[in-house]
Amino acid sequence: MTTTHTDERSTITFEQDTDGIVTLTLDDPEQSVNTMNDAYRRSMAQALVRLRSSATPVTGIVLTSAKKTFFAGGDLNDLFAATTEDAPSVTAFATDIKDVLRDLETFGVPVVAALNGAALGGGLEIALACHHRIALAGKHSRFGLPEVTLGLLPGGGGVVRTVRLLGVRRALDSVLLGGRTFSAEQALDVGLVDEVLNEPDQLISRAKAWIIANPGSVARWDEPTYVMPGGSIALGSPATGDLSDSLAGLMPSLRKQFKGGPMPASRNILCAAVEGAQVDFETAAKIETRYFVELVCGQISKNMIQAFFFDTQGIKSGQGRPTGFRRRDVRKVVVLGAGMMGAGIAYSCARSGMDTVLKDVTEEAAEKGKNYAQTLCDNAVAKAAMSRTDADALLARIVTTAGPAAAEGADLVIEAVFEDPELKKRVLAEVEPFLAHDAVISSNTSTIPITDLATGTTRPADFIGLHFFSPVEKMELVEIIAGARTSDATLARAYDVVQQLGQTPIVVNDNRGFYTSRVILNRLLEAASMLGDGVEPASIERASTLAGYPVGTLALLDELTLALPRKIRGQFKEAVESNGGVYERHPGEDVLEYMVVENNRPGRSAGAGFYEYEGGTRAGFWAGLAALGTNDAPVDFLLGDLADRLLFSEVLDTVRCFDENVLRSAADANIGSIYGIGFPAWTGGTVQFIVGYNGGVAGFVERARDLAAKYGQRFDPPASLVDSVETRRMVWA
Repeated sequence: MTTTHTDERSTITFEQDTDGIVTLTLDDPEQSVNTMNDAYRRSMAQALVRLRSSATPVTGIVLTSAKKTFFAGGDLNDLFAATTEDAPSVTAFATDIKDVLRDLETFGVPVVAALNGAALGGGLEIALACHHRIALAGKHSRFGLPEVTLGLLPGGGGVVRTVRLLGVRRALDSVLLGGRTFSAEQALDVGLVDEVLNEPDQLISRAKAWIIANPGSVARWDEPTYVMPGGSIALGSPATGDLSDSLAGLMPSLRKQFKGGPMPASRNILCAAVEGAQVDFETAAKIETRYFVELVCGQISKNMIQAFFFDTQGIKSGQGRPTGFRRRDVRKVVVLGAGMMGAGIAYSCARSGMDTVLKDVTEEAAEKGKNYAQTLCDNAVAKAAMSRTDADALLARIVTTAGPAAAEGADLVIEAVFEDPELKKRVLAEVEPFLAHDAVISSNTSTIPITDLATGTTRPADFIGLHFFSPVEKMELVEIIAGARTSDATLARAYDVVQQLGQTPIVVNDNRGFYTSRVILNRLLEAASMLGDGVEPASIERASTLAGYPVGTLALLDELTLALPRKIRGQFKEAVESNGGVYERHPGEDVLEYMVVENNRPGRSAGAGFYEYEGGTRAGFWAGLAALGTNDAPVDFLLGDLADRLLFSEVLDTVRCFDENVLRSAADANIGSIYGIGFPAWTGGTVQFIVGYNGGVAGFVERARDLAAKYGQRFDPPASLVDSVETRRMVWA
């Protein structure tokens, strides 16, 4: 006979079968997923009380879930709200979570996690407290500890147990520092789960069978003969053998990975792992908690949670998509231009299942673009990331052509030719008669106003900008630009297209440079202007990485070519003056003029830019940069000032984008800046940088004024931002 007990306020169902095996089913009645909130904490503690007081002897415990996922992790709303004043309560909460899981782990009977779906973060930490883990296979079953990607560390015993399960270095490299998530099969290979099943109806029975077959099971680290995998670390002594050498190189490797930018989560994970490996389990758990609480109560985790959870979830749920339009997938797409961008777009379209026509001026040029897809597929097959059958099917979906007739019936066209307005209009007009009557007509331009390009079509309401980033197949972001006459129906379909491609859409309104291109231009020019101020180029690159940018800004300028920002600024100047305005020249433009016009050094593609190049590889700074300084004697600049000049140059223009109705939401600004132009992830994006600045918006305004006094009026905070300090009405609200 099976007995069942549940509490009216419980998130866990307690069920004991005739063999004495208890199944604890996680099922929060007020949430669509199970999270590690206070209700869970109380319910798990209550479940332990029931286990101890059971009238029938308990012979084993199965932990599973009634949800589609096993457990979603910590409640990010609670973590986001925590302040330094909350440190004691956060510590108590984390300690309670750990204590209950440790009680479950040492209850004295076999404990099995029956993972019927994803177990991420806190969900995997619960599973790690079980003696055996059986995972259900499937595309939605993901396992891992991704907390580092939110500026956190696993605070429910995840660091302590993965170190004891896998060893210090393997736990850090494979699971903790990268924040990777794994399929069931991958998790089995790593060692996070012990079995993988394909049949859902066998999950519980298999868990119970394991319990019956292994009546004396305990956690392997509680066995008397336990030895830490990969080598041990003795208290007060260095790590032994190879482990000592591998750990010695880990921190420099992390600094290189993060380019010197803020990395408190990685630092704390490393410290918790290494320190925890030198002590007993209970002490290690306390060490983990202290490092966890420091992160939870700090600002960087809040910045990253805002961007990578709240903002990302909002965009994925369609907050920027007009309502009232049914979702439609694209069946056939025409890509105009088979250069690097067009080839990448064609590959991505075919990868998502679209029949793809790749058109160029000649069949040979189009075939060259398809060869790019061939190379990507061959590489994926070689790495076992794609089967040969799937690769061949993807390539078969790409048809090359030099004529417009192959566009017949297409429901999407993406123009990706050179940044020449007349050329773009001409190639679009050529294929328009062959498109479906309601096809979306789009341009991949990065700077040319969409409203102007729409004049080249007879259907401006169907015209929209789809700004991809290079390399298309790797970059997550697509910037959607709504022109003055773009219909809501077209915008909704464009949003669907980006999501069909598996990428992240942001929506902005039309203006020259849109959002991402115009904002990054400010940073590029600011770095150039520093050279004109007499700053050493190495200091500019160090300031870039100190701020958290993935690459030095001068190196980035060389990659993009110095001619590109010159051209864009020239277009800006023409547009401003043609409308009767006064163009404000950025001091960095003089440096670009010196490099490109006077010295013919347009960047890496020409083998000569800010850097010298040997065989296409950077070989030190060009000696001629020394002539750029306007001061007679070298000037000492604070690295912090240089880093802030780069950051503030982009953030202040973001505010102006709101003032000019280019940006529609803070989420678009944050995600667009991080994924599109490499704004440092630790900030949470350009808007969150203001919100999370020391002293909030008022502190940001004060620092902007300080920079303006030192380096020029371009750093003056916009009036709208100054007013928001008094009114508390943010310009992005």
